[in-house]
Amino acid sequence: MSSIILNAKGLNKSFGAVTAASDIHVAVEQGACIGLIGTNGAGKTTFVNMITGYLKPDSGVIEFDGRDITDLIPRQITQLGISRSFQIPQLYNTMTALENLEMSYGVISLIAHRGSLFTRTDDIVPGYGKSIRALAEESLEKFGLSAYRDKVTRVLPGGVRKLLDIAMAMAVRPKILLLDEPTSGVSAEEKFDIMDMVMNVVRSGGTTVMFVEHDMEIVARHADRVLAFYDGSIIADGPPQQALKDPRVLKYIVGESQAASVVGEAH
Repeated sequence: MSSIILNAKGLNKSFGAVTAASDIHVAVEQGACIGLIGTNGAGKTTFVNMITGYLKPDSGVIEFDGRDITDLIPRQITQLGISRSFQIPQLYNTMTALENLEMSYGVISLIAHRGSLFTRTDDIVPGYGKSIRALAEESLEKFGLSAYRDKVTRVLPGGVRKLLDIAMAMAVRPKILLLDEPTSGVSAEEKFDIMDMVMNVVRSGGTTVMFVEHDMEIVARHADRVLAFYDGSIIADGPPQQALKDPRVLKYIVGESQAASVVGEAH
């Protein structure tokens, strides 16, 4: 039986009269790939933000690897092994793709040295056994981004920017990776190739994945478990074949016609 790597217990969060999370209980097994679905404002991103420390729950507890991380700030949570990408890629737009990745590995090197050393691209990153430059080049290759190595990121296509953002999130070798709408802003022709690329890289290292996604074809194709959010609550939790056909999911999120077209994709 797989061990529980993340355990959210009784999470509640309100913004004035708006309830963004209501008694959320989620136990995540190590190595799982979980799709988070729901309409805008259903509570998906609030849940991700609480897990990663960008929001504090009004009540409840979040445990990671058996440790209470509820009150930790995002930087501390990242250092423990939970990383994320964003719906809008968080990139240094005046730098090249290579330089963006070098920044990620450079920060890791600085933290390891307690900020006492100026990092150069030929510095060996403690615990990684390779230089900042070598690690950045390796990440570009893994994510199929080598052709964009010297391109300034502000001119890169949307799909490429998404991949680069995720590659940067993976630099810390997270135990859990949270992806916020990884295919939003990506053309229909690119979405499967991009998500397949991401999952092949991320899952090859045994990383646990949770991803927010509105595209049910992507959810059915990649998730082994689906959490369906509605009005701050989880209304369905199970394999795609089950969750996408739940009556409440059909009514509030997916719709009968879409469910019929994608449920066959579920594995």
